[in-house]
Amino acid sequence: MEPVPELRLVFWETTAGCNLQCIHCRRLDVARHLMRDDLTTDEGRALIDAIAEAGRPILVLSGGEALFRPDLFELVQHAVARELPVSLATNGTLVTDDVAERVATSGIRRVAVSVDGPDAATHDNFRKQAGAFDGAVNALRRLRARGMSTQINTTVTRHNAHLLDAIYALALELGADAFHTFLLVPVGCGLAIAESKQLPPEEYERVLHWLWERSREGRIHAKATCAPHYFRVMRQRSRAEGVRVERAAHGMSAVTRGCLAGTGVCFVSHKGEVYPCGYLPVSAGNVRRERFADLWADAPVFRALRRTEDLGGKCGACEYRRICSGCRARAYSATRDYMAEEPFCVYQPKPLAAAGARGPDSGGDLP
Repeated sequence: MEPVPELRLVFWETTAGCNLQCIHCRRLDVARHLMRDDLTTDEGRALIDAIAEAGRPILVLSGGEALFRPDLFELVQHAVARELPVSLATNGTLVTDDVAERVATSGIRRVAVSVDGPDAATHDNFRKQAGAFDGAVNALRRLRARGMSTQINTTVTRHNAHLLDAIYALALELGADAFHTFLLVPVGCGLAIAESKQLPPEEYERVLHWLWERSREGRIHAKATCAPHYFRVMRQRSRAEGVRVERAAHGMSAVTRGCLAGTGVCFVSHKGEVYPCGYLPVSAGNVRRERFADLWADAPVFRALRRTEDLGGKCGACEYRRICSGCRARAYSATRDYMAEEPFCVYQPKPLAAAGARGPDSGGDLP
């Protein structure tokens, strides 16, 4: 049996409940109906215990809106006691001075706030609530004033791709430690965004090269999420420019490899369903019925995703397949086969020397 890979990140959708109804997500009435199935406090504690049994990953508490849970800080306290690094993902609108103080004293290591435009008009239109931009910016300021590490998450679509320079400048102005661009996966909630608003593959490639250039400035930790081909871009640009990318294997600024779904990352839904990531709706099992560590070690979908030699199409033939792997969720969205080729990648792989041979850049990590 192949060794079980290290569990690096667990994203837990602590609740389906939320106070916003963003373009890329569910309606509020649906969210409030779904939150009836949220894991209870006792079930949440049991999940945290089970995650700690499987490793010491960063536990990212998300939603919905995680601050919607009245027992959130009780769960944070339990996770910290189990020595799990905890991060909070929030839209920021519920972060009052009192909440910011609780966050700062809770043991949470970083707070990621979603900012989808450099101004209220762009952000509030995406989030479908007036005042959402001011809420996010004020949250970041309140948290920074209390010494918290902060991160800005930006979902990139056609509505804001041309505004990335301005969002980046805002991240610097607000003193964020990290700027993560989330390149939309058109599956699940993402299907709510019309195809006309999604970036074409060529524009994805431009954004990834833009992000590389920002990362080389060294002013903030810049990272692409849900865009594993960024690791191919990093390898290409670093070699062409004669620079070396410093690799961090652990922590909030880890740089490892592309798609980590099922190989270093998993997602636990608000009702305990375990998925490779939040965008790949193929269940590995449910923590209400099964042991989390067993699912991580041996669920068929996880075992399949760990076999990069079984990737289909040009992903399987690509010399970068082991540092990229392509987005398995996008492949699933396009074909209903999560091992198919990445449909949003413009790169044409070089022919491998022989069938099944490792390409020159197929090693696991960056140079």
